[in-house]
Amino acid sequence: MADISNGDNHINDKAAGHILVTGAAGYIGSTLVPMLLERGYEVTCFDRFLWGMGPLLPVAEHPCLHVINGDICDKEALGRAMKGKLAVVHLAAIVGYPACDKDPYMAETVNVGGTRNLVEQKAPDQAVIYASTGSCYGAVEGLCTEETSISPLSLYGRSKAGGEKLVLEAGGTALRLATVFGISPRMRLDLLVNDLTYKALTIKEFDLYEGHFRRTFLHVRDAARAFLFAIENQKSMRGQAFNVGDERMNLTKNQVAQIIQSKIPSCKIVLSTTGEDKDKRDYEVSYEKIRRLGFRSTITVEQGVTDLLKVLPNMLPDEVTRSKNV
Repeated sequence: MADISNGDNHINDKAAGHILVTGAAGYIGSTLVPMLLERGYEVTCFDRFLWGMGPLLPVAEHPCLHVINGDICDKEALGRAMKGKLAVVHLAAIVGYPACDKDPYMAETVNVGGTRNLVEQKAPDQAVIYASTGSCYGAVEGLCTEETSISPLSLYGRSKAGGEKLVLEAGGTALRLATVFGISPRMRLDLLVNDLTYKALTIKEFDLYEGHFRRTFLHVRDAARAFLFAIENQKSMRGQAFNVGDERMNLTKNQVAQIIQSKIPSCKIVLSTTGEDKDKRDYEVSYEKIRRLGFRSTITVEQGVTDLLKVLPNMLPDEVTRSKNV
């Protein structure tokens, strides 16, 4: 595994410490947990396992893996799980504006209330790395940096921004992730690249609305690497927010569609005038801040689509149904 640490902030593999991961069986968590174990960490997974234990089965027998069926809204259970941990990677959340709009009360309860439970029980020397999102920014003109004021327009963005504020005030680190894509043990087909690739394969066409909108993209493995990087670079990253992605993947939705069509020439792109992105994400993002510390994305959208084409045609109907539920 490539060294992704930075100088003397690196934690020795032989005494790496114990990490708690909330939402460990999710899209990013099920990719991150094996990386942490490979790196030499002891890992406790804290998850409700609404979609089962399947994503973590490949590492279930690892002697350094521990599993707790728990809810971040249960403050006492979360506090017990946090005790004595070197760091907490906080991934558990209601993710995406459709899921948040479907149950606004639950979105606020989990994304803000659950995060409040976590930071109120954080030990002074305990690192907290929070999965934030570019949706916190809302509508932005021009280049977006960490100094750009956040003004989220969706409930999802507002709830994640609320959680981020709590984490930063407690001295934690917030990673504002670009739009994630790619293969994970807990597959998701509601994400833009994954969704369009699946539609191009199965129905041979997809609707594309607001195709001129610009997004940045981040492979799920690079997202997971970013959390590992933040654990191992806490001296440099504590108390700050970081955009996580790569300027090379500042792409319009049209450009993403063309990448997919180049891999699946038989698919048809249907331009739509009816869809709307409630986050109004249409901007280029700078990733200079985290790149200066030594982190850079490694997997392109093109490679991600190529890899998806190995998996998506062979998914069973029940796997597809689960991957569309978050």
